[in-house]
Amino acid sequence: MKNLSDPLSDDEIEWLEHFLLDRIDDDADTEGKDEGVLDISELDGLFTAVVSGPVMVPPSVWLPALWGDYPPEWGSEKDVEHVLALLMRHMNGIAATLMAHPEDFEPLFLERTVEGKVYTIVDEWCEGYMRGVNLAPEPWSEGGLEMTVLLAPIRAFTSGSGWQAHTLSSDQEVANVQDAITPNVREIHAWWLARRESHASVQTTLRRATPRVGRNDPCPCGSGRKYKKCCLH
Repeated sequence: MKNLSDPLSDDEIEWLEHFLLDRIDDDADTEGKDEGVLDISELDGLFTAVVSGPVMVPPSVWLPALWGDYPPEWGSEKDVEHVLALLMRHMNGIAATLMAHPEDFEPLFLERTVEGKVYTIVDEWCEGYMRGVNLAPEPWSEGGLEMTVLLAPIRAFTSGSGWQAHTLSSDQEVANVQDAITPNVREIHAWWLARRESHASVQTTLRRATPRVGRNDPCPCGSGRKYKKCCLH
């Protein structure tokens, strides 16, 4: 087993991406259920929030949030250890970068190419980040107006805001909100880091209150394609 501080390789990231999506059967009835985290971008967002917030969130809390209503069906103990090691290594890599070299931190946003033009897709990452925030809503709320403002561009690309950013009148306005996400995330981490010692760890699991987009629902980007065939890939 690799050291838990080793960053994931491109092949490991791709493997974990497929594992997250493929753990739910295409024929599964997901109506009204929480599908959990479905791709590496959402996972990256979730873990970034977990390591950036006001309290320590243990695996006993974030793992159920990751799986939602569809925990994996493990083939062996070795499979469990392999997946958990990949998850911990990715989380540790995010934490190490934000602690030691925050200027180098970059979210794992998705990209989609349409007619030769590359579009940055931040929705899944932002959904993951807010899923992480919602694991400890009360401590996060202690950030007051300043934290609300810092979270605003992230929240604007989530179902919790009705994808507010996608209602803006121009692509440039959308891009401006997107461009605010990364520096705000770095600032959020630094803000809570300076205050974290005054908080206790979170010991309870909390569910999201706002329904998310299902894999077979129309993609919120407006392409008309199913979500699993559009912004997820």
